[in-house]
Amino acid sequence: LPYDYNALEPYISADIMKLHHKKHHNTYVTNLNVAQEKLSEAEAKNDINSIISLQPSLRFNGGGHINHSIFWEVLSPNGGGEPDGDLMHCIKRDFGSYDEMKKELTASAVTVQGSGWAWLGFNPVSGRLRVSACANQDPLEATTGLVPLFGIDVWEHAYYL
Repeated sequence: LPYDYNALEPYISADIMKLHHKKHHNTYVTNLNVAQEKLSEAEAKNDINSIISLQPSLRFNGGGHINHSIFWEVLSPNGGGEPDGDLMHCIKRDFGSYDEMKKELTASAVTVQGSGWAWLGFNPVSGRLRVSACANQDPLEATTGLVPLFGIDVWEHAYYL
């Protein structure tokens, strides 16, 4: 992490940060590495069935790693408040106001059933910001084409302590 585990207190406890980062994110990385090894073996053997059967593990664990890597970077002990500059301009243009964007992002997070993510993303085709939700660990860009700017981890492991 780019900060200490206790740097986000009192909003996120050091205990939940350690568990979330050291256990959950680490598990995605470990399982992704295993799946990538198996994929390399399957590709070397031209074993199409195995290549196809590894896709769900690659998507889930690769997405878990990608999503959490972004998540740790957007959290900040010095953060909070409204953005400024180009980002705020785009938020106002695409949502009307910062509060409206927050409402839409919150509503998106609440609609996630079970586990997943709510995202503020940039659509490179339209040049607009958009809110989107992804199930499980589906990575935003690979599944929607949106470039992730900010994500809310709706998985229980992000808050259950």
